[in-house]
Amino acid sequence: MSEFILELKGITKTFPGVKALDDVYFKLKPGEIHALMGENGAGKSTFIKVITGVHAPDEGGEMYLDGQPVNFRNPKDAQKAGIAAIYQHVTCYPDLTVTENIFMGHEKIAKGTKRLLWREMHEEAGNLLKELGASFSPKTLMGALSVAEQQIVEIAKALSVNARIIIMDEPTAALTNNESEELYRIAEKLRDQGTSIIFISHRFEDMYRLASKVTVFRDSKYIGTWGVNEISNADLIVAMVGREITQLFPKKEAEIGEELLRVEGLGKTGYFADVSFTLRKGEILGLTGLVGAGRTEVCQAIFGAERADKGKIFYKGQELAVRNPLHAMKQGIGYLPEDRQKQGLVLSWEIGRNITLSSLEKMSKKGHINTRKEWDLAKRLAEKVSVKAKSVFDLASSLSGGNQQKVVFAKLLTADLDILILDEPTKGVDVGAKSAIYEIISDLACSGYGIILVSSEMPEIIGMCDRVAVMREGRITAFMDREGISQEAILRASMADADPQQDQQRWA
Repeated sequence: MSEFILELKGITKTFPGVKALDDVYFKLKPGEIHALMGENGAGKSTFIKVITGVHAPDEGGEMYLDGQPVNFRNPKDAQKAGIAAIYQHVTCYPDLTVTENIFMGHEKIAKGTKRLLWREMHEEAGNLLKELGASFSPKTLMGALSVAEQQIVEIAKALSVNARIIIMDEPTAALTNNESEELYRIAEKLRDQGTSIIFISHRFEDMYRLASKVTVFRDSKYIGTWGVNEISNADLIVAMVGREITQLFPKKEAEIGEELLRVEGLGKTGYFADVSFTLRKGEILGLTGLVGAGRTEVCQAIFGAERADKGKIFYKGQELAVRNPLHAMKQGIGYLPEDRQKQGLVLSWEIGRNITLSSLEKMSKKGHINTRKEWDLAKRLAEKVSVKAKSVFDLASSLSGGNQQKVVFAKLLTADLDILILDEPTKGVDVGAKSAIYEIISDLACSGYGIILVSSEMPEIIGMCDRVAVMREGRITAFMDREGISQEAILRASMADADPQQDQQRWA
């Protein structure tokens, strides 16, 4: 009997013109949580697809399950072998019930008939949810659940097919800390019951909280495997990006100029109230607080995506009634949304067409787009923000998360803007891409942009901002200058009567 439930040796996978995996190794023990880390584009997604039978590895690679060689022809083979994957963006049927989602593809059917055994499926689904600590009914529509609850359903689905190996791909990227803690609890419970978990994440806290081993991929290659307690943060970053990031937050001292934006008493019933602040040229103003504090709603009201009930907005000293996002951009206000894939990009379009989307009027004359001018501008801006792609004709969907985010930045730069509202600009990107995005933000501030940085990450807020406004329950509870910004001060302002040492887990 092998000591490893899963072992991969010399796995290579080549697509036309691209080597997605290059001589990769991986070993997983029974009842182990093993972290897999690497920058976007390191080969992690292809690795998952090889394990789950979506892609067959090139000749020469070997995969073993319980010490026996296996060759999965399709995902069904992998599922029958006890392997399941849970992805960051949950793929579900929102208009079907939880039970229907759990048993999709392996429904319980009465022998000799085609009659579905609904009572048995509802009962088993309920037992699985109860085992995972869920409080919602198996008859609930999937679309009515939160992202965290949908992930619990995906775990229940894996358990319904007796999965012995569960791959969790960036499961905490869209979760609050409370929700992440619940996911940690479930993962630990599964581990204690003998389930093996491959936990893919960009977040060091996930690795330290759960894993006993960590394997790193870089540029499609296997770099190494270490005990989590045997490798430092600095060494792990070097393994992931191939270089030492000596300053993760490259904050440059920009010249702070005249007032660009003033918000007075802004309010929207049920979301936020009496919000007032100013933003100056060259300044990075942080807007932070717990999830649900109203940060995004305030920014969308300033950008015209939502309508405020009360208050005034002044742009360069003149009162501005923002009618819609197009009007806001014409006035000089740009917005980078939190969800780049749904709100920031058209994934089926080329990189260049995404970049120039917000400035087509400049590219056209009498209804005809000057494509030469359009692609020249796209190429120049893609190079300015260091998008890693073969050309601007590649599809946006082919890019890693960090490079997709850079494309959204480039799109903002095509318009004549003075103010940039950046809503969670580094969400779901790796440490190397984060450093590059921070440098872009710092350079933009030095160029004279006024920047509102909405973030749930305290190190990001502390490292990048000149001033910080903290929100709680729809109101600004504190302002801090750069010298006074600290983790404890932010936590105090974010949570009423909070003890920052005890309530660290509530931070989102």
